[in-house]
Amino acid sequence: MNAREVNLNKFLAQNDTQFVIPVYQRNYDWAHVQCKKLLDDVINIGNNENINAHFIGSIVYIHDDVYSASGITELTIIDGQQRLTTVTLIYLVIYKLAIKLKKDSLINRINETYLINKFSEEEEKLKLRPTENNDQVLKHLLRNSSEEEYSDFSRLIDNFNYFKEFIIEENYELVLKGLSKIMFVEISLDREKDDPQRIFESLNSTGLELSQADLIRNYILMGLKRKSQQKIYENYWEIIEKLAKEEKTAKNRVSDFIRDYLTFLNKKIPNKGKVYQEFKANFPTRTVEKLEDYLSPIKKFAIHYNKLLNPEKEQDQEIRLQIEYINRLEVNVAYPFLMKVYDDYSSKVIQKDIFVNILELIQSFVWRRFIIGLPTNALNKIFMKLYDDVDKFDYLASIGKSLLRKKGSQKFPSNHEVINALREKDVYGIKPKNRIYFFERLENFENKELVQINNLTIEHIFPQNPDAKWKVDLGIDEYNIIKENYLNTIANLTLSGNNGILSNKSFIQKRDMNNDGKEQGYKYSRLWLNRYLSTIDKLGKAEIEERFILIKERFLKVWKFPLVEINESVPDEVNIFDVDDPTNKKLEYVIFLDEKLQMTKVSELYSKVMKTLFDLEPEPFFNTELLGKLNLTQDKNKLRQALALNETYFIESNFSNKIKFEQIKTTLTIFNFEDELIIKFK
Repeated sequence: MNAREVNLNKFLAQNDTQFVIPVYQRNYDWAHVQCKKLLDDVINIGNNENINAHFIGSIVYIHDDVYSASGITELTIIDGQQRLTTVTLIYLVIYKLAIKLKKDSLINRINETYLINKFSEEEEKLKLRPTENNDQVLKHLLRNSSEEEYSDFSRLIDNFNYFKEFIIEENYELVLKGLSKIMFVEISLDREKDDPQRIFESLNSTGLELSQADLIRNYILMGLKRKSQQKIYENYWEIIEKLAKEEKTAKNRVSDFIRDYLTFLNKKIPNKGKVYQEFKANFPTRTVEKLEDYLSPIKKFAIHYNKLLNPEKEQDQEIRLQIEYINRLEVNVAYPFLMKVYDDYSSKVIQKDIFVNILELIQSFVWRRFIIGLPTNALNKIFMKLYDDVDKFDYLASIGKSLLRKKGSQKFPSNHEVINALREKDVYGIKPKNRIYFFERLENFENKELVQINNLTIEHIFPQNPDAKWKVDLGIDEYNIIKENYLNTIANLTLSGNNGILSNKSFIQKRDMNNDGKEQGYKYSRLWLNRYLSTIDKLGKAEIEERFILIKERFLKVWKFPLVEINESVPDEVNIFDVDDPTNKKLEYVIFLDEKLQMTKVSELYSKVMKTLFDLEPEPFFNTELLGKLNLTQDKNKLRQALALNETYFIESNFSNKIKFEQIKTTLTIFNFEDELIIKFK
C-alpha cells in the first residue's frame, strides 16, 4: 500500500488513465446538501489567497498495473466515488459554460485534461467510468449540446443541474481556482500484496454508511478481477438484489433475505448488524468457482423470497391468496421456514394442497396466538427450527405435531382458549391491517366469489354513540350491558359500504334502510357477516351471543386446530418463564443460548446463567435492580453463600430453587433473553 498527498487536478489529469467504479460499489447518491458544501468550500478557498491547499479526505484505489489493449491504465476506485463523480460534474458544468461563452482554449483544456482520454476507444473515452446506468448518464451529459432532457431520474442529472444554476460566468474562474487547490490522500493498493477488503472494512468502520447487503456485495466481488466481477455480479448478485425487493415500495430487502437464509442454514438468527460477519464466516473463500457454489442456492431461494415479498409473482391463485394473507399478518419471522417449504413445493417434494394447508396452518398458529395475546418475540425461535421437525413422508402432520408440542409462551392455543379470548377481545382496537385480515378471512371462507373489502368499513351494529331509540328498544339495563361489555367485540361488528348513512340509527332502521331505492340496510347485503342480522328484529344481549356462536363456529373452520395425535411420551422442553415450581425437582438438561447443557441441579443452572451473562455484559448487574436482588459485592464475606462471578465480584446464592428461578427470570428479562433458556426436568 502506498499513501501520499496528491493534488486532485493532477490526479485527474493523468494521461491515458481511467478511474473505474466497480459493480460492487453502491450507487452515486450525493444530494444537494453535499454538493452545496463542496461548492461552498471550493469557492471559499478560491477566494482566499492565504489558502494554498484544502484537503477533502482520501481516495483509495486498486492499482494492478491493468492496461487495456489501447494502453489505458485502469484504477479501480474502492473509496472516493462520491467526490470524484461530483468534481467531474463540476468540470462538466464549466465545460458546457465554456461552450456557451465560446472559450475554445478552456473547452479543450477541461475536456481533454479532466473529462476524456482523447485518443482512446469509445468505451475508454471517459476518464471516469461509473457503473452502467451512471456511465450512460455521464455520456449523455458530455455529448448533449442541446441539453435534451434525460428520460429517467438520475442523481447525476439532478446534481449537474444544481451546479449549473450556481456556477455562472461571474464565478467560474473562482471555482477553477478553488479546484486547483484541492488535495487528498491517495492510497494505492496492490491486489497481490494488500487486502482491499480489510482496508475497505476499516474505512467503513470510520463512518461510511453501508448496509449489510452492501458489505456482502463488496466482500463477494472486491477480490475478483474485473471480468470475473462482471460475471458474478450479472449472473448472481444483481439477480439476488432484484429478487429481494418489495416491488410496491421499491424497498431493498437483501440484508433481511441474507439474514433469513443464514437463519435456516445455521439454525441461529444473526444479529441484524452482524449479517455481514456471519456471511463471511459461512463463506470464507472467494474464488469464482466457490462463489458460484455459494451463490447458486442463494439465488434459488431468492426466487421463493421474492414471492413471499410480492405475492402477485406467484402464478397459482390459491397459493397467492394465502401468501397475501401471511403478508397481512406481517409474519416475516416465518420466512426462513417458508422458504424451505416453498423450495420443497417447487421441487415437487410436496403437492400444492399440502403447501396451501401449511400456509393456512401457519396463519392459524399466529392468529390464535394474537387473539389470546401471546408475545410475538417467541415466534422467531419457533420458525427458526420448525423445518427440522418436518417428516417428508408425513409432511403436514409433522409440522402440526411440532407446533402442538410447544408449551407456555410458545404454545398453539386450543379451541377453548381462543374462543374465550375472542368473546371479549376489543377487535375494533387492533391494527387496521390485522382487522382487515380478520374480517376478510371470515367473510370469504368457502366463498366462490371473493369479496374485496377494501371499499367497505367496519360497522358497529350497536353504535358507538347510539340514537336514543336504542334505550327504548332494549331497556336501560340491557343497553348498558351491551355498551360496557360488547361494543367493540366481534359479535357487534360487521362490514358495510354504508357506514356513514347507517350511523347511530336504531337496529330496525339499519336493517331495513332503502333510501332512494339504494338498499343500504343489512337485509339487502350479500355479505355472510350480515346474513344473521337480516333475520332478527332487535340486537340485544341474546342476539349478540347468538351471533357470536355463529362467528365462533366459522372462526374454528378458518383458523383450524391441527387434528393430529401427539406422542405424550415425548419429553417436554419448557421455557423457564412457563415452568412449574422447581422445588424438589431435578433437571435433566437445559438449552441456554442455543447450547444444550447436561446438568441436574438448579444451583448449577443458577451459576451458569449468572456467570455467562456477567461475562457477556457486566453493566446491568451494577445499574439495574440486579445490584440489590443479587447482593452484588466485592466482599464475599458479606454473603451467606457466595457465588463468584469472576475473580473480583460475588453474588448471593443461598436461595431456594424457587427464588433462584425468579432471580434467573429477572436477569433474563433485563438482558432481553426471555426466550434463551429452555428447561427439561427429570
